[in-house]
Amino acid sequence: MPPPQALAIAKQKGLDLVEISPTAVPPVCRIMDFGKYQYQEQKRTREARKHQKVIEVKEIKFRPKVDEHDYQFKKKHIERFLEDGDKVKATIFFRGREMAHPEIGRRILERLIEDLGEVAIAESMPRLEGNQMHTILSRKPTGGGKGRPAAPKAPPAPMAQMAPPAPPAPTEPTEPPVETAETAETAETAPPQPQ
Repeated sequence: MPPPQALAIAKQKGLDLVEISPTAVPPVCRIMDFGKYQYQEQKRTREARKHQKVIEVKEIKFRPKVDEHDYQFKKKHIERFLEDGDKVKATIFFRGREMAHPEIGRRILERLIEDLGEVAIAESMPRLEGNQMHTILSRKPTGGGKGRPAAPKAPPAPMAQMAPPAPPAPTEPTEPPVETAETAETAETAPPQPQ
């Protein structure tokens, strides 16, 4: 259909002529309400954005002289952030003469990676940049959904530990049917059964 004729039909219906595929030969157009189409597209993108999880990078700062309680407290925060699906940047901040012993900070970060080994993996090993040493931790990938770690499956029982099959239940011996006068009469009048 020629474009002027399509435009005339669209104007008659009070709609717009929208080019859907300009690269096709001939170009594909559609008669529709363009304002309504744009609104529905925006609504679809809002819905999609609502359901997606944006991964944030949270930062937890340590000092080389961190106390044990502070270390455990911050480790719990890291576990919570990882459980929520975020990444964590663990940073050791050095000041003044602390820069002379970067191995202290490295030990703290390596201990953190080891302690969180069940729930997290280190995306990068501890790296010194200026007066800060940092590593990035992310949650271990799991087979299940919703971000919770999958429950470990119980290993199958070895064959030696399995119980032997139960013997068949004893059946009561059946007695031959007692012939009475009625059964004898019906047996004589009944036609013979094929065997």
